[in-house]
Amino acid sequence: MIGHTFTRRDVLRSLGGGLGSIGLAAAIGEQNVQAATDPLAPKAPHFRPRAKRLIHLFMNGGPSHVDTFDPKPALVKYAGQRPPAANLKTERQTFNLFPSPFKFTPSGKSGLEISSLFPKLSGCADDLCVIRSMHTDIPNHEPGLLMMTCGSNQPIRPSFGSWLLYGLGSENRDLPGFVVLCPGRPGVVGPQLWSNSFLPGMFQGCHVVNRGMKPDGVIAHLANPALTRPAQREQLDLLNEMNERHLAARPGDAALEARINSMEMAFRMQTEAPGVFDLSKESLKTREIYGKGDFNDGCLLARRLVERGVRVVQLHYDAQQNWDSHESTEHHAGCAKRVDQPIAALLTDLKARGLLDDTLVLWGGEFGRTPTAEGKSTGRDHNHYGFSVWLAGGGVKGGMSYGATDEFGFAAVENRTHVHDLHATILHLMGLDHEKLTYRYSGRDFRLTDVHGKVADSILA
Repeated sequence: MIGHTFTRRDVLRSLGGGLGSIGLAAAIGEQNVQAATDPLAPKAPHFRPRAKRLIHLFMNGGPSHVDTFDPKPALVKYAGQRPPAANLKTERQTFNLFPSPFKFTPSGKSGLEISSLFPKLSGCADDLCVIRSMHTDIPNHEPGLLMMTCGSNQPIRPSFGSWLLYGLGSENRDLPGFVVLCPGRPGVVGPQLWSNSFLPGMFQGCHVVNRGMKPDGVIAHLANPALTRPAQREQLDLLNEMNERHLAARPGDAALEARINSMEMAFRMQTEAPGVFDLSKESLKTREIYGKGDFNDGCLLARRLVERGVRVVQLHYDAQQNWDSHESTEHHAGCAKRVDQPIAALLTDLKARGLLDDTLVLWGGEFGRTPTAEGKSTGRDHNHYGFSVWLAGGGVKGGMSYGATDEFGFAAVENRTHVHDLHATILHLMGLDHEKLTYRYSGRDFRLTDVHGKVADSILA
């Protein structure tokens, strides 16, 4: 039929079952047959992956690279001056060069320089690969957040968590494959940051409010107080039969398929979800290592989720733009103090459990900040021309920096790495070719990196 896009369900239906299904299994493998009927079933990667799962520590708001992981002695030497490079257009008016009030110290055996903002994380220096040459397109939060999570400046594309789930499936059928931890709804953009967009609905991120978590109430209306599990199973089987008949008359109805699958997932989650979200099951020593707080609990929960086979966990710093330090760099000190201990604990814990080797951890915000002061304050404006993120575990070289900004930190100049390149590299580490991971929609093939992206081969272990 011209103009009709056939779904996997259409293909299986046309085979008629029986010997046709057996033949399909022999041709493409049982794993892919399962994937055709269960969208979250594990799928074979394009090549051997270095990482099986991803934790994204999202410092929404924009950390300053020149105050965290990109030391700039020239800011001290030329403090108070305004070089021509400072005339790059950002969001607000800026004044003169403002050196970091935080001391950078060589850390670990590698001597990687890390700011005094992160005294505990500096103990993990030999596991960190700091990309100091990041750049993005627009110095505003909304497009910056969307670009970092979805590879687009507009809320029209799937998030990278959804792409990974679509490409690889999940190793645990009783939990969502893509979990987003945020203590509330983000004040900027919101659910589009973990949207499935035009991908099937089962690949959307599952938002969990990691504030004051109660194991049986983290996800609303999950438990059924009126029916036993056998009774629920009977009810759901009847409902599924009705929905399947309804779907048979409406082939390709993605929303209906997603609804059927989501109800099955909710039923299965009743058994495992309360246990994984119950942090009291951790030892007192472990709880003390992570510390107290929403972000602390989020880091511990991220470890509990990935060790149970969840493919992607994204942990937001907060629901608001709390790294958005326009007024004072001292605000950065408060943000860093809140995350330093739990992030160091997470990396140490993953490593001790043998999980860091095949778990990729990404830290960073949507852009950086200017080396100049904003107005007459000691804060910094947004800077999309150059900033830093770091990766750890999952097949990257530790104890190194990659790329560089200019002597003041205004813009990336060496091994320039766009967000598309970062996404291409993450997909590569997860065993996916970013040019081959595509989804046909509205008459064309889409991918996370659009028509861009280059893998940063130099950081691969």
